[in-house]
Amino acid sequence: MPSHHVSRPYPAGVHATSARAALLVGIGEFVWPGTKQVWSSTLVGFLGELGFEPNAARKAIQRTAKTGIMTPIRDGRRVRWEITPAGERLLSGGGERIYGWERRSRAWDGRWLLLTVTIPETMRQLRHHVQARLEWVGLGSPAPGQWLSPHPDRVSEQIATTIEDLGLSALSHSFIGVHGLGDEERLVRQAWALDELDALYRAFIERFSGIEASDDRAALVARIELVQGWRRFPYIDPDLPARFLPADWPGDEAARVFREGWERLRTPSQRSWRLLAADQRF
Repeated sequence: MPSHHVSRPYPAGVHATSARAALLVGIGEFVWPGTKQVWSSTLVGFLGELGFEPNAARKAIQRTAKTGIMTPIRDGRRVRWEITPAGERLLSGGGERIYGWERRSRAWDGRWLLLTVTIPETMRQLRHHVQARLEWVGLGSPAPGQWLSPHPDRVSEQIATTIEDLGLSALSHSFIGVHGLGDEERLVRQAWALDELDALYRAFIERFSGIEASDDRAALVARIELVQGWRRFPYIDPDLPARFLPADWPGDEAARVFREGWERLRTPSQRSWRLLAADQRF
């Protein structure tokens, strides 16, 4: 695979995302593992490194704060942001999912979780939200109104929270058990578009394999791009047992590419962040 030397102000793909999405990654990478507090000027400077104008950066900070992840602390005319307990829980859970993917247990006891959701015509506008939320938990849909996961213990709480948030508790039922009649492998093929996930993994590998940076500033931006590219996979990958996957499934290689790239960029990107945090001219 080719080696990518990042020397542009921002790599292709970082600026294509929203300032808020990039900010969330930056908070998770640099603020939460460190002091858990950061000046507004540091965040504006950080987003500036990614190509976002100061006005867009400030709007992203305010929108992020409205989610409850961080709260402002005023010091004269200046504002310092502190991660809230709710933000701690969110970032901790996300960090474990993203960085613990390679360490997850591969054991499978043969049990499935089957969720049925009945959405009446009067609530049909919810269907897209249900699909998006359940797919983000890693569930697949083998038939309309049915959702499947091979990891009942892992996803049950997330499913319950999702269904409650959508106001569908009275219209949903879940069952846990082993497969009986029918072709189990065909069921899996109906539930998940594995070809699409395969293509996404291979695109990630092609883009990030051997990623390097020409200097500390480029390493900071490259690290954000790398995490942005990877972080969806531990959510959308259903983590199917090996028997249901093709022999050349690229998931493990993609995880290795992420880990090696992150480790390669970690030290120089931290140096760049420390410079941003120390510079209060903004």
